[in-house]
Amino acid sequence: MILYSNNEMARLGCNECSGCSSCCRGMGQSIILDPYDIYQLQVATGQTFAQLMQDMIELHVEDGLILPSVRMQDDTDACGFLNRENRCSIHTHRPGLCRLFPLGRNYDENGLRYFLLEDACRIQNRTKVKIKKWLGVDSLSKYEEFLIVWHDLRKKVRSQIMERQSDDYTQEVNVKLLETFYQKPYDIERDFYTQFEERNKTI
Repeated sequence: MILYSNNEMARLGCNECSGCSSCCRGMGQSIILDPYDIYQLQVATGQTFAQLMQDMIELHVEDGLILPSVRMQDDTDACGFLNRENRCSIHTHRPGLCRLFPLGRNYDENGLRYFLLEDACRIQNRTKVKIKKWLGVDSLSKYEEFLIVWHDLRKKVRSQIMERQSDDYTQEVNVKLLETFYQKPYDIERDFYTQFEERNKTI
C-alpha cells in the first residue's frame, strides 16, 4: 500500500464520470460522521442534529462507540442528500469520507496520510490530481490536525471501554460523547476548530 501526503499526486480524477452515483448507494452505515461533518451539515441544511436524525442520519455502533452515520433511504437505498439528477445536493459541504473517496486515511507515527482504494470506483482511466486539491478543504492543516485529535480520542475511549468491561460506563461515555460533540448545536458563525477545542477540553 502506497501512502501519500496531501501534497502528493494520485490517480483520482476523471473526465468520464456520468453521475452513476454508485458511491452514494448501498453504503449501509459505513459513512461515519465526525463533528466537523455535523458542523458542515448544519451549515448546508440549517438543521440541527436532532432534525437531521429524523431521516438523513442515524446512529451506528462501531467498536463500542455510538456514532452517527449517513442514512441510506429505505425506498432507494441511496444517500438522502442525493438529488433527482443523481448529484449530491450538499456537495460543497459533503462529509469527509465522501470528500475523500476513492482515498482512505492512514494514521501512524508520521501523522495522517492517504492511500488509494484501487477498485472503489469503476472508472478506470483516472488522471493524477494533487490530494489537497482533491479534498478541497479550507485550512487543510487545521482539518488534518482535528482528524488526528478526533482519531486519538476515539481510540482512547475505545481502550477505556474495553478495560472497564462495564455496560454502565460504556453507556455513560457514549451519552457524553454524543451530547458534547454532536447533539449540542454548533455556532455556524464561529470557527469550528475553536468550538471543537473547547468541547474537547471538557471531555
